[in-house]
Amino acid sequence: MSQGGAKKLDGKETAREIREELAAGCADLLDRHGIAPGLSVVLVGDHPASQVYVRGKEKAATETGMRSAVVRMPASASEEEILLAVRRLNGDPAVHGVLVQLPLPEGVDANRVLEAIDPDKDVDGFHPVNAGRLLIGLPGFVPCTPAGIVELLKRHGIPLAGRRAVVLGRSNIVGKPLAILLLREHCTVTVCHSRTRDLAAVAAEADILVAAIGRPAMVTGEFVRPGAVVVDVGIHTITDEAECRRIFGDDADRLRAVRERGSTLAGDVHPVEAGARASWLSPVPGGVGPLTIAMLLKNTLEAARLAVARRG
Repeated sequence: MSQGGAKKLDGKETAREIREELAAGCADLLDRHGIAPGLSVVLVGDHPASQVYVRGKEKAATETGMRSAVVRMPASASEEEILLAVRRLNGDPAVHGVLVQLPLPEGVDANRVLEAIDPDKDVDGFHPVNAGRLLIGLPGFVPCTPAGIVELLKRHGIPLAGRRAVVLGRSNIVGKPLAILLLREHCTVTVCHSRTRDLAAVAAEADILVAAIGRPAMVTGEFVRPGAVVVDVGIHTITDEAECRRIFGDDADRLRAVRERGSTLAGDVHPVEAGARASWLSPVPGGVGPLTIAMLLKNTLEAARLAVARRG
């Protein structure tokens, strides 16, 4: 059980189940076709969070039976050098998935770099071709965080068809693609953003509330209809003890983390207030985050299968 009695949407356990299924799929592909799915990540610069994310992706891919490689480039790398690296990976038949870790250094056009990825290797699902396929309902790679959220809900037995879903945030990475995926599941979807009037009142109409708004613990109890399912996409580093108390109250473990390690993690949802009203709540950490990597690996396995099919 999570804060306040809401049941936990356990992303860590769900991701473990998915990785086990993917490991079996990778073993089958290797046994039948002699191919291990290959994932290559382009990492530019030494952004600390990016380093952590890439290590996590590398470890998970290897444990699942995939070949994982990181193309490391200095922060001084030019846009043309980055594009050249992407094109090399596009042309490598042993590479099935290509991912460019964001953010890129200032002065580099991220859209131009992402558009250079072969859509058939775009396992992040950010290429305009895959975005268009998602919009009109054709097969293609779906952005990993939204795909993971839907998987998290389904695997916890949360009914979706006919339910009112409210998505807080309209980014191309989470909010917009998630809205489309929820529409596919026959939800009635409202997308909110910084100019939405009476934001809390709109959110409180939701059976399923997804917070991807980018502000720590912004989604308080007034945003949550009693019995709603709440998914917290946000992740923030909290270093101030007063801020920690505002979010977690007198939670001894969280306070100890700030005092002894210097920080703790929080999401966009106030866990105490939301947990007192929600029926289900995803924790931070251990909620959506592990599913993002799991769905990246799922896309990579699918890309390898498609490459085998094209090869005949």
